[in-house]
Amino acid sequence: MWDSVFRHTDAYLASLDDRPVGVPVAPDVLRTRLAGELPDVGLAPEQVIDELVAAVDPGLVASAGPRYFGFVTGQALPAARAADMLAAVWDQNAFSYVSSPAAAVVEEVAERWVLDVLGLPASASVGFVTGASMANATCLAAARNVVLGRLGWDAARDGLIGAPPLRVFAGAEAHATIFAALRLVGLGAGSATLVDVTPQGALDAEALVLDGPAIVCAQAGNVNTGASDDLALLAAKCRAAGAWLHVDGAFGLWAAAAPSLRASVAGVELADSWATDAHKWLNVPYDSGLAIVADRVAHRAAMGLSAAYLTESEHRQNYDYTPEASRRARGFAVYAALRSLGRSGLAALIERCCAHARLFASLLDAGGATVLNDVVLNQVLVAASPEAIARVQADGTCWLGGTVWREQPAMRISVSGYETTEDDVRRSAAAILRALG
Repeated sequence: MWDSVFRHTDAYLASLDDRPVGVPVAPDVLRTRLAGELPDVGLAPEQVIDELVAAVDPGLVASAGPRYFGFVTGQALPAARAADMLAAVWDQNAFSYVSSPAAAVVEEVAERWVLDVLGLPASASVGFVTGASMANATCLAAARNVVLGRLGWDAARDGLIGAPPLRVFAGAEAHATIFAALRLVGLGAGSATLVDVTPQGALDAEALVLDGPAIVCAQAGNVNTGASDDLALLAAKCRAAGAWLHVDGAFGLWAAAAPSLRASVAGVELADSWATDAHKWLNVPYDSGLAIVADRVAHRAAMGLSAAYLTESEHRQNYDYTPEASRRARGFAVYAALRSLGRSGLAALIERCCAHARLFASLLDAGGATVLNDVVLNQVLVAASPEAIARVQADGTCWLGGTVWREQPAMRISVSGYETTEDDVRRSAAAILRALG
């Protein structure tokens, strides 16, 4: 069977440069290929895999290729892809040290490397979660408990019923996952006071007024423009007021790993917690997010488990840092990605993506398109009708998504993959200009 799996794997990867990136397919096409009665007698594994590959092929989006620019989606580095495949083969339950010493120690090492490359406090803790959505929720759970504790309330013991009011602030352009996380941690999506933003969508730090303990949700990398908040000023205001500063850095936090871009997130190390995705700019397979908390004790207090069958250990217990107990060993791919890149390779990957974004903007502007943002990271925002965006998607040269910016429809180009070249950018820009007509 494994020969068949590797044959299909090699064939798919070899097809990425030529296959249409994301041509729409009707769900009935896939249902016809996949649907049917569950057999009474199981099939041979080789037959199952061969038929599965043939059935799903029309519905596969080439997001693993170099011309996928939607949703800030990274590719998967060879070492990270291989480590993730091995994680499935090893089938480790990564929840505790005793369930997998290897998974525990690899996450311990990857934690240290992540904090190092991002310039965050070495004493911080990292939980390996599904993505930035769950990372935001994990960090905000810790924030909720600590800030309510400052107001004299033990949320971990007593819950939220009867708790004193907890003020939350976020920029008017905060990502939707911040509000989903606020729902998940019991504070409510409507609890946040929205602060005005700059023309590029960054929270206006000068406009934020704090008069006591609160949670402030800042942003490193606006999902449309790439702009980051003034994190140094926000950190100073939060410390003076006894507030918790959380940074949603799903992709923009990785700017701290590149010397030429580090200034764009100056002061990020002064925050209390950070959320980011490894499956974006670190280019590891889905799903892989990182929940980072400066106060390890607060992180463990919010997430840790206690049960008679869970014995204390001096070793890392992964269940102390994530909402999940049983889970796949996500740390192997993160470890492999960081070790295969090294500091300089990671910095080069981030800087190369940003250079490609600037080239995109230059080519599109020269071709008569309207670029709507200052291209400061890997995001390019271009005025475009939904019909034009659909033409780009149907063409198949590249794939990108639509958005609305300042009440104007636009396309959003997110350059996040390690294999994207100048030629890919030029081919894609030409296809976009044709679609814009």
